[in-house]
Amino acid sequence: MSNNNQQEKQSNNDKNELIYGLNDRPEPLKALFAAFQHILASFVGITTPALIIGGVLGLGEHLPYLISMALIVSGVGTFIQAKRVGPIGSGLLCVQGTSFAFLSAVLAAGFLVKNRGGSSEDILAMIFGVCLCSAFIEIVLSRFMHKLGRIITPVVTGIVITTIGLSLIKVGMTDLAGGFNAQDKGALHYLAIGGITLSTIILLNRFSNQTLRLSAIMIGMLVGYISAAFMGMVNYDIAEVALITIPTPFKYGLDFDIAAFIPVAIISVVTAIETTGDLTANSMVSNEPVKGPVYMRRIKAGVLGDGTNSTIAAIMGSFPMSTFSQNNGVIQLTGVASRYVAFYIAGLFVLLGMFPIIGAFLQTMPKPVLGGATLVMFGTVAAAGIRILATAELGRRDLLIMAVSFGLGLGVTAVPEVNSAMPPLLKSLMGSSVTVAGLSAIFMSLLLPMSKRELKKIDAAEKQAEKEAEALAKTDKGLDAV
Repeated sequence: MSNNNQQEKQSNNDKNELIYGLNDRPEPLKALFAAFQHILASFVGITTPALIIGGVLGLGEHLPYLISMALIVSGVGTFIQAKRVGPIGSGLLCVQGTSFAFLSAVLAAGFLVKNRGGSSEDILAMIFGVCLCSAFIEIVLSRFMHKLGRIITPVVTGIVITTIGLSLIKVGMTDLAGGFNAQDKGALHYLAIGGITLSTIILLNRFSNQTLRLSAIMIGMLVGYISAAFMGMVNYDIAEVALITIPTPFKYGLDFDIAAFIPVAIISVVTAIETTGDLTANSMVSNEPVKGPVYMRRIKAGVLGDGTNSTIAAIMGSFPMSTFSQNNGVIQLTGVASRYVAFYIAGLFVLLGMFPIIGAFLQTMPKPVLGGATLVMFGTVAAAGIRILATAELGRRDLLIMAVSFGLGLGVTAVPEVNSAMPPLLKSLMGSSVTVAGLSAIFMSLLLPMSKRELKKIDAAEKQAEKEAEALAKTDKGLDAV
């Protein structure tokens, strides 16, 4: 059998793995099932940055509003990404949420004001002011993504995606062991609940019945929750919250300081690279192109959506946004890549934000249940990155880039003290394994010369992409026809 026939057969097999493709419309009940699983996978990730920032900076009185805005803006951002509003949005089932990458930079901006004796409102005004300005960096950068073909290669995106997955696995395993603040982390009852959740998801995912596979994560978490309840591990104490939250633009005003802005601005550039990796993985698990003009337009529109949604977040009183990697794992596990599911996700997020009592109830979910579910989802993200690397023709140069990038990226996580002597700005930047691995891959791609054969291949691909893009624009096909 020829290579072309083998590739075509493999492509058909991949497509058969999906129950609903990108533009398929699932029945409302099935779409709602799939949406709930995305909500459960990302709810904690969306609300946690606000909880951390509010707790560290002493913003307790503002926490309910900050959490509500994080959820509402995530809903709006998810809708924009999936619907594609003009040139904004990837058109994929792409969940937007509050980015962890900005956490240290945002805290640094807050402490800058707090150390000057500023009030809670002053702190938030500074944070949202610098975040609003930095969002425009990603917006501008999105317009030049197609010029970065020699930088954003399959090797670079594969490294970034794999590192994202590997770095998230620690979060999933920590939750499975009881959570970051558990006094008896690793206790057998935690591991048992996490194991029950994980085993249920694996078992249901292997059934041929589409409904069972589609609902595998939700059913697995429900089984884990019920098991935890029987073992007395569920805390039903729900904090008092307002009945309804109304968004208020510029609630805290805006402020600016160049010292607070620079770290946030640098991370905005890195986030564009991370988003490129996330969208590439999303395209792959959705059986959409991962090269060519349609793919590149998705990347440009998705990064533009990231910047636009971060702008909306700063205006409404939330923190910078990014695409969520774990939801790519949900797509792969459920077989549902329909962008119409994102509309349900968006509506549920807004509902959770406007009625905080719903979100407060979801926070009763025991950590081992979340860990059992997210562990397998984070693993599939890493697997998607490895899959991209496997499709590339890896030479000595590429293997060297991979070795150094993975070594440095995973090294800073394994030995965080390596950054202890660095200036605060570099310490903030180099504390993330994804940032270090991504920047290492990019710098080495620029510094290490390509072979003449590789350069000719890239030039030919860029010329072909330009021709296809022109034809695509003339016939009004591709994303604009969605």
